[in-house]
Amino acid sequence: MKNTGIRIVAVFVLQALWPGTSHSEGPAVPKINEELSKQEAIYRSTGEQVPEGYTVDRSLSVYTVGLSSDFDDTLASLGPNDRWLDIGAGRGQAILDYYTRDYDLTHPEGRERRGSKARAVAMSIEDRRTSLWQQNAAGLGANQIQYLFNRRLREYSREELGRFQLITDVIGGFSYTDNLSQFVENVLGFLELNGIFYTVLQDVHSEAGTNRPYYKDSPFLTEIANADGSEVKVCSWLKRITCVEVTCELNMQWNPPVEAYRIRKTCNDVTVPALVRINYEAGTPPQRRYQSGN
Repeated sequence: MKNTGIRIVAVFVLQALWPGTSHSEGPAVPKINEELSKQEAIYRSTGEQVPEGYTVDRSLSVYTVGLSSDFDDTLASLGPNDRWLDIGAGRGQAILDYYTRDYDLTHPEGRERRGSKARAVAMSIEDRRTSLWQQNAAGLGANQIQYLFNRRLREYSREELGRFQLITDVIGGFSYTDNLSQFVENVLGFLELNGIFYTVLQDVHSEAGTNRPYYKDSPFLTEIANADGSEVKVCSWLKRITCVEVTCELNMQWNPPVEAYRIRKTCNDVTVPALVRINYEAGTPPQRRYQSGN
């Protein structure tokens, strides 16, 4: 798949490599705030103003290719009493694909259990719905599919959203947030016990450490460092979270490559290791660097 994570180099000039050992955001705060404003403009862009790489119409087949290898089976096994949250859903195309007759024809296993299928919630910062979404929502009945917009995940309470057996994020909040630890904590708070969060990051140092940065003379798009400046791979950081089971898979089919994460919630006493934001540069997705508090 092409152009899913191309940064807007022509618009946002990369800074020099940032220091990895400072605990203070200090003088960097105005610059980061400027980058966050640029990022907000990307979210709100429409028509010809939408930058290359900002994709809002990913199909369910793209999810199947990009996410962990068992995602397709997990989704197919959901029943009518289960709930699926798709963060950064764009137009909600993946959810619409799930409700088609073609989906059932290509997923005969579990069709009887699925019945009327799981209830699904699409979440987006901006309203990207089309007439196709409106037509399907009306035909499926009340609350079978919902579309939430204009608010970020952290702005919803657990009472308001409820909990989900499945949460997905394909180049959504997990790739774009400036506060990665808070985002993950929020996701896990909305996940049912034994529920699974599937997500990806583009151009990140894989668990095996066999890949190199995709963009010449640039760091990985998401990086984490210890206080002494030594690297913490994103996969390793995720495995430090309590009450989760994490697997990481490098997927070279995307351009840039992605690492896919499968995070299953095993108990409710979840603790996410804190990260301090060191750098943030707007893009699709942005370039980010964090420092681990451990």
